[in-house]
Amino acid sequence: MKLGVAGYLPSDWRKTDIAATRRVVEAGFSGAHIFINKPLEADPADVQRVKQAYDEAGLVVAQTNGWYECLINPDESVRAEGIRGLAALIRIGRQLDTRFVYVRPGSINPNGHWWPHRDNHIPETFDRLVDTMKKASAIAESEGVILGIEGHVVSTLDTTQRVRDLLDAVGSKALKFNFDPVNFVGTVHDLYDPADLLNEAYDVLGKDMVALHAKDCTIQDAHILHLAEVIPCTGYMNFELLMTRWVECCPEGYFLIEHLPDDKVLIAREAIALKAKQLGISLE
Repeated sequence: MKLGVAGYLPSDWRKTDIAATRRVVEAGFSGAHIFINKPLEADPADVQRVKQAYDEAGLVVAQTNGWYECLINPDESVRAEGIRGLAALIRIGRQLDTRFVYVRPGSINPNGHWWPHRDNHIPETFDRLVDTMKKASAIAESEGVILGIEGHVVSTLDTTQRVRDLLDAVGSKALKFNFDPVNFVGTVHDLYDPADLLNEAYDVLGKDMVALHAKDCTIQDAHILHLAEVIPCTGYMNFELLMTRWVECCPEGYFLIEHLPDDKVLIAREAIALKAKQLGISLE
């Protein structure tokens, strides 16, 4: 199983040097992400220098992420700018020889791309996302780059079946799925017994998964439902099922630790390594 990390590198991607990439390799990872905060303004010379730092350390660019305007915004000028930003990120991804370019579906909520809004779930919004991803996938195909789109219960892609609907509607070999199982935990049942959620995801989308965000979650003491992310293998996520089916469906895909500060990344890495050993899964 290929183990990677989203994090554990300078927050400003331009400050990534050979010392930073070697630190990731020495921590036991074969791949790492990169986040380009302004793809439209990125200097190709900086991109090439950072790629060299990855190459010299023997570190794979497992995921290229970045900021762009909302891809489902009903304002067509904003959506067009989002596509333009994603196109720039795709071209950067090609230069980095990335495994895939990460895509967030966005939100109608002006406060953030992952925040809830009732209109995220209406047919018109899904149709805009299909149109956007047809345009983005055509660019990705021409550049030889894979896209990995993610879903979430508060997003337009609120179920794994909805992700399947998107991939089928777009119909591009360049569009794949980045699986973040915690993002689809929407009920107490899903939290305490996520087996149904995980099996459905693998059954519906396993052949199109390109990477997995390895997170865990628990429930907080509160009068209404509050979920919180925690270090892998310390919450309710079924990592035995998650990892066993991952190596069956996606042996070449990256299993990426994310959303943890540096001091917890190594703890998470050791927890996953221990679970892999118990399951007889080898780590790269």
